[in-house]
Amino acid sequence: MKKKFILPFALVALFCSIGLFYNPIMPASDGVASASDIAWMLTASGLVMLMTPGLSFFYGGMVSKKNIISTMLQSFIALGVITLLYVVVGFSLCFGDSFYGIIGNPFTFFMFKDVGLATHAGISPTIPLLLFALFQLKFAIITPALITGSFAERVKFNAYLVFICLFSLCIYTPLAHWTWHPEGFLRKWGVLDFAGGTVVHMSAGYAALAGAIILGKRASHSKGASHDPANIPFVMLGTGMLWFGWFGFNAGSSLAANDTAILAFATTVVASAAAMMSWIFFDALRGKKVSAMGACIGAVVGLVAITPGAGFVTLPHALFIGFVSAMISNLAVGAKNKSNLDDTLDVFPCHGVGGIVGMILTGVFAKDVGLYYGHTETFLYHLLALVIVSAYTFGGSYLLYKITEKIVPLRVSKQEEIDGLDFTQHGEVYKLKRPEITN
Repeated sequence: MKKKFILPFALVALFCSIGLFYNPIMPASDGVASASDIAWMLTASGLVMLMTPGLSFFYGGMVSKKNIISTMLQSFIALGVITLLYVVVGFSLCFGDSFYGIIGNPFTFFMFKDVGLATHAGISPTIPLLLFALFQLKFAIITPALITGSFAERVKFNAYLVFICLFSLCIYTPLAHWTWHPEGFLRKWGVLDFAGGTVVHMSAGYAALAGAIILGKRASHSKGASHDPANIPFVMLGTGMLWFGWFGFNAGSSLAANDTAILAFATTVVASAAAMMSWIFFDALRGKKVSAMGACIGAVVGLVAITPGAGFVTLPHALFIGFVSAMISNLAVGAKNKSNLDDTLDVFPCHGVGGIVGMILTGVFAKDVGLYYGHTETFLYHLLALVIVSAYTFGGSYLLYKITEKIVPLRVSKQEEIDGLDFTQHGEVYKLKRPEITN
């Protein structure tokens, strides 16, 4: 028996067994919910859940062959870890009774107490609160998974598990409360984040930047060795799954089967298409070949950038947001490649910068309240929120990495890095054997 695993096993056992002693009341249906909204939100929740396996393929195909499994598992495992945390206390911290607009009361919905089939006037007026909580759970799952691309190929799996627990509780839940709770201070300021440009992508991007700084360069990166993706078809498959799931991510954030959901669906399509085409032709303009990797990364950047404004902007403005985000993120990737920063899969230049661009342009183009329509207040509050969120997520994440390092070493040994994380961390090896051809 390995003593270092006693505590994590005990925590899992505690979380899973607490129901034997704590059986909260689940309110029954109040008859107010809309059947069409329920049907759509069940579908949207499933779509958002699909994004995490999609991210596994997206990231897994980009790393070296000896790290495919470990990289994919780092995303996939969040489905388990974050679900347990969210049910116990995460949802309550996000949407429990507000403490001065900063954080929710951890006991309001502890262990999903009072999270049942009845609607909630302040949060989910036309769908059961339980369905709303499950939809929001999928956002909480994918956010820490996004971070993994920055320190891929060199992080200890146990340390990663510790970090995402701390990140979820200390970074994600406050941001979600500030932005999406009716009493959250950013929401009261009028800051618009339709589906998570700030809460999900900016937070993950800044945490990724802090992680890349803390863990340092890979040995291969320090030597200037070229990095070849192990499986580009995996990247394309992951992009397709992400794009498909993003319709639930954005259109589902309307929380109803209504006109806003249709608008968010449409803006998601056109922004991603614009970003994909802009990315590949901008590469070609600078002498690069049109690549599958470029098309995939461009599409995802467009999805990221339209997320905060998906239900707030028009289709022509969504096209412009996709175009601009692709240009800026492409240049950010180029700048990162010339620096000493080893953000393995360009999480900050793509998700972080894409989220920042989307947040700013939402303040510009939000219908009737944005700068484009002659209103400065929303735009200025977006800039103020950008400063606050950037400082909190980067500084907070940096501190959490330091705390994690005190608990479990963050980085694998040099030899483990050389041998690959698939084998050294998980005892598994990814192999594709060419079939033998017989006459």
